[in-house]
Amino acid sequence: MPVAKTKSERAPTQGRRGRSGGRSGRMARRNYGPPVDAPAFITRTTPCYDLLDEDSLVALETQADWILQEIGIELRGDEEALTLFKNVGATVTGNRVRFEPGLARSLCSSAPGQFSMHGRDPAKNIIIGGDHVVFTPAYGPPFVSDLERGRRYATLEDFANFVKLAYASPWLHHSGGTVCEPVDMPVNKRHLDMVYGHLRYSTKPFMGSVTAPERAEDSIEMARIVFGAETLERHCVIQGNINVNSPLVFDDTMTGALKAYARANQGIVLSPFILGGAMGPVTQPALIAQAHAEAMVGIALSQLVRRGAPVVYGNFLTTVDLKTGAPTFGTPEANLSALAIGQLCRRLGLPLRCGGHLTASKSADGQAMQESADSMTAGLMAGANFLLHAAGWLEGGLTMGYEKFVMDLDRCGMMQRALAGLTIDENQLGTEAFRQAGPGQNFFGVPHTIQNFETANYLSDLADTSSFEQWEENGRLTIEQRANRRWKAMLANYEMPPIDPAIDEELLDFMARKKLSMDDQWY
Repeated sequence: MPVAKTKSERAPTQGRRGRSGGRSGRMARRNYGPPVDAPAFITRTTPCYDLLDEDSLVALETQADWILQEIGIELRGDEEALTLFKNVGATVTGNRVRFEPGLARSLCSSAPGQFSMHGRDPAKNIIIGGDHVVFTPAYGPPFVSDLERGRRYATLEDFANFVKLAYASPWLHHSGGTVCEPVDMPVNKRHLDMVYGHLRYSTKPFMGSVTAPERAEDSIEMARIVFGAETLERHCVIQGNINVNSPLVFDDTMTGALKAYARANQGIVLSPFILGGAMGPVTQPALIAQAHAEAMVGIALSQLVRRGAPVVYGNFLTTVDLKTGAPTFGTPEANLSALAIGQLCRRLGLPLRCGGHLTASKSADGQAMQESADSMTAGLMAGANFLLHAAGWLEGGLTMGYEKFVMDLDRCGMMQRALAGLTIDENQLGTEAFRQAGPGQNFFGVPHTIQNFETANYLSDLADTSSFEQWEENGRLTIEQRANRRWKAMLANYEMPPIDPAIDEELLDFMARKKLSMDDQWY
């Protein structure tokens, strides 16, 4: 069953947004987080970075075509998918599918270059693609951690907490999917509670289940209950996160879920999952070509199921420690590959997904922030439109960290400010400030500074810029300790968004009937 509601949740209000004006509103923003009037998504003005020249890009595309023609990709257990590819000219031998050069790319051409995704609150609608960028929480960790309780298996309560934290922050534009795996719920039923959590505790767009085709169908049906069948036919409101079983394999679980979302005209985030040296060659150009080949085949399948179905070209390509085989993140090789894949994606004209604040560290320490910052920055430079794992990721994706989550949120705010670029106008050029201060004077007290001080710079709500003596007097708190206080304050001040009681009742009835129809399965 869903997480029990508190008294305040059973009688929801419109939330704090309507009471955020004036001095009290400014104080609330400083005490509990960033501005509440941030946009529903980012429109970047800073350019993407082009790492490779034309000859290099052609060489990578040619190698991807060679892989698809000579090696091919296996689609295991899905006769329908094999037939779809055979009917458009691919060569099918058993489970192996091979493509003439250019065929896979041509099949991707009907996928939209950008699309809208609707939230339960229209003010939370987002655009994915073009110059637009959305940040999304981490996805999939079976563990959670915080300073008091340490690392432990995630529960449905933890799942609800992270959905609430994502809803409360304007720096995340999307509610995510499996923000952590609630292992206290049966494997075959937990997807119902997770989808309900996204729909009830948030109004932002979200992801549904992909762990079985029928669970994908359940997720879509719950979205239909809330949004209506006509809305789903015309608009994307839910996505499925589809991973390739690299190297060069799709299984029927992933293709089955992909087909469910595509048939319903709902979104797909199609991502090869490649660890260099383990699930592909150790050299980065080979991995980039492999990732491009795998992504094109998945995107092509979505278009064969339903032409024009919204899809995001995903990238999850990283390195491994070749001494231990452990995944590594934020490395220069992985970051260079992200830049190259961004260029290949732009040549297809598709929205790009990259990883966000990724790290192998077990705690929110210096290693975590170095790896996370480098990984996130590379994704943004690559032109990513959809940043998955933007907040909370620890331990190579095994753990969702409460403190790491809000530390990442602060940096998401910084990155949103950076993507906005510089505005060059009369106010920003500061003509009046020069007149007001004059030579040899400081600018702290001039009217121009007073008028602009709240908006001139990003105001971190976690960084400590006080003197050593002030810091010592205030308890010598580290940023992780300050983050611990922050996430607790955010949950304490969370107010659940309203929902039509009849829709809520229909959701709960659907879940109850589904759960009664099957025995619990724990693996």
